[in-house]
Amino acid sequence: MNVFAGDMSKLVLKRTVRADLGEVSLDSEMLRVLMELDGSKNLGQVAHALDINMKQLRMVLDRLYKLHLCETAKEATLKLDRAFFHYLSAELSRAMGPIADVVIEDEIREMGESYSKFPVHRAAELVDLLARQILREERKVAFQQAMVRKLREIKA
Repeated sequence: MNVFAGDMSKLVLKRTVRADLGEVSLDSEMLRVLMELDGSKNLGQVAHALDINMKQLRMVLDRLYKLHLCETAKEATLKLDRAFFHYLSAELSRAMGPIADVVIEDEIREMGESYSKFPVHRAAELVDLLARQILREERKVAFQQAMVRKLREIKA
């Protein structure tokens, strides 16, 4: 699973301390980012505080994550609720029929996520992946428009 896929600006990370890590070498950029990861600020706020763009931040976080020096602050990461998935299922069923629920389950699994712990910051990515599987253009557009409205409700 790539934790930093899609829009990661709302993701919240925290530093981790591991006794079994051994000696690790950090460059100044990695150290600056690590010091900002307090478990309460989202990555958009971290990037702003450090005055770096999200692409740079993604590269540094990838290195820190591989060194096991940061992890998601699970208690701070918002999850999608059942109402969202019910709406998603209804809209996708309108576009592609009764196979919609199976397609949703497959995409969630391929993203390395689960229904019960699906992070809000990856919702748009899920919608995009599902829309790509709708063959009829007018149905795809209708699905995307309905889901954009729903995603705006979530982020408000």
